[in-house]
Amino acid sequence: MMLSRAKPAVGRDLPHTDKRKKKGRKIPKLEELLSQRDFTGAITLLEFKRHVGEQEEDTNLWIGYCAFHLGDYKRALEEYENATKEENCNPEVWVNLACTYFFLGMYKQAEAAGFKAPKSRLQNRLLFHLAHKFNDEKKLMNFHQNLQDITEDQLSLASIHYMRSHYQEAIDIYKRILLDNREYLALNVYVALCYYKLDYYDVSQEVLAVYLQQIPDSTIALNLKACNHFRLYSGKAAEVVFRGGKGALQVLPPLVDVIPEARLNLVIYYLRQDDVQEAYNLIKDLEPTTPQEYILKGVVNAALGQEMGSKDHMKIAQQFFQLVGGSASECDTVPGRQCMASCFFLLKQFDDVLIYLNSFKSYFYNDDIFNFNYAQAKAATGNTSEGEEIFLLIQSEKIKNDYIYLSWLTRCYIMNKKPRLAWELYLKMETSGESVSLLQLIANDCYKMGQFYYSAKAFDVLERLDPNPEYWEGKRGACVGIFQMILAGREPKETLREVLHLLRSTGNTQVEYIIRIMKKWAKENRVPV
Repeated sequence: MMLSRAKPAVGRDLPHTDKRKKKGRKIPKLEELLSQRDFTGAITLLEFKRHVGEQEEDTNLWIGYCAFHLGDYKRALEEYENATKEENCNPEVWVNLACTYFFLGMYKQAEAAGFKAPKSRLQNRLLFHLAHKFNDEKKLMNFHQNLQDITEDQLSLASIHYMRSHYQEAIDIYKRILLDNREYLALNVYVALCYYKLDYYDVSQEVLAVYLQQIPDSTIALNLKACNHFRLYSGKAAEVVFRGGKGALQVLPPLVDVIPEARLNLVIYYLRQDDVQEAYNLIKDLEPTTPQEYILKGVVNAALGQEMGSKDHMKIAQQFFQLVGGSASECDTVPGRQCMASCFFLLKQFDDVLIYLNSFKSYFYNDDIFNFNYAQAKAATGNTSEGEEIFLLIQSEKIKNDYIYLSWLTRCYIMNKKPRLAWELYLKMETSGESVSLLQLIANDCYKMGQFYYSAKAFDVLERLDPNPEYWEGKRGACVGIFQMILAGREPKETLREVLHLLRSTGNTQVEYIIRIMKKWAKENRVPV
C-alpha cells in the first residue's frame, strides 16, 4: 500500500543541525526510516513532529501507513478515518482505508471505501480480492482482466489461485517471479505451502529449506516444516508444533473469523475431544469451497450421524466424501482415495472400500484409525483371519475399549475358531448394555459355528439376566449340541458335568427330561457327573 508520491513532504532540517553533526548524531529523515522499513522509528519521528507543532502535510497518512505495516490495523484505521474528515483530504486515503478495513475483516466497508478511491492498480487488486471474498464470479473476472504483468498484480493473482485450490497455477506464477527476483525469499515459503497442499511434502521441504537458511526463526516456516515432518515421518517429529491440542481453546476461538484455518483446526480439536456436537455447531453454517473443508464437514456429519443414529447426516457425509473423491483434482491423491473409501464404507460396499484402502495402506501401516477401518472392511468381506491380525495391531486404548472394536474382534475370533478368546473379551467388560450385546453376539455366532460350549455359557448368562424363553431355547440347543459332540468324540466327556450344571440353573420344565437322558448315558459310559 503506497502513496502516489515517492517521497514524503518533510520540512527542512531541525535547527542546530551543525551541533548535532559535531557530536556525531542527527535526527534521521523520514524517507531514510521508511527505506530501512523502520516503521516504529518512522511513527516515533512523525508523532514527535506532530507534538512539537512541526506536523507536515499528510502526516496522518504516513502514520497510518507505518501502523499498517506494523500490523496495527486499528491504529491505521483511526488515522485514515480522521484523514477522510479533513477538508481537501488526499484522495489516496480511500484505498489505504479500504485495505485496512480488508485486513480487519470488514469487507463491506472495504468495498465501499475502495469504490471511493481513484482508479489504480492497488484499488483493482483490492476489489479483485473482495470479489473472491463475496464469491462474485462476474466481478472477479472483470477485475482479473485488469491485472497487468507486474509483480504486485501477479502476486495477487497467485494468492487467489491458492485460495481457489489452484495450487499448480500459483506455483507457476511464484516461480516465474523468483527467476528474476531471487531476493524475494518469502516466495519460497508460498511455493512450499503450495507443494504441501499438493501432498508433495518432500518437495515442499526442499523449497522451504532455502528460506530457513536465511530466516531460521520464522514461525510460519517452522510451522510448515513441522507439518511436512508430520506427513513424512511421524507425530513425534512434528511435536514442536503439535502438542495434543494443548492451549487450543485459548488460541483458536479468537481467530475463528480472522484466519480460515482456525475454524477448521478448532473443529478438529473438538472431534479429538469427542465433542461432536460442538464441532458440528462450528462447521454447520460453513459453505465448503476447498477439499479440506468438504472432507472435514463430511467427517463431522458422519460422526454426528453415528452418534445420533441419523441417516440424514450419514447421507450428507457420504455425498461430501464422494464429491471430493470423484473430483478430477483429488481422485489420485491420498485424501481423495480416503474419501472414496469412506463413501463406500458408509454405503457398506466393503469390497470397494478395500480397493481404495489397499492403494495407500503402505502410508498408514502404524496408523490405528486406518487399521481400525481396514480390519473392519477385511472382516466384513469374510477375511476374518487378516481382520484379526490387523485389529491386534491397534495400540490405542480408546479404540480397543470401543464396542465396535470389541464386537468385530469377537466375531473374528469366533469365525477363526478361537471362541475362548472371544469369551475372555466379554469377561474383561463391566456389566452394561454393551456387555449384554456382546454376550448375544457370542451366543448366536458360536451357535452358528458349532462352538456350542461357549454358546451355552453365553446363553446361560443371558438367561440369568433376563428370563426370556428365547435364551432358554438357545441354551437348550447349545447344550444338546455339546452332548452330540461328546457322543461323536469331538468334545471331552468331562465337559458333560458343566453342561448339567448349566441346565440345572434353569427352571424350565423341559430340563429334567434332558438331564435324565444325559445322566443315563454318563452312567452307561462310566462318566462321572
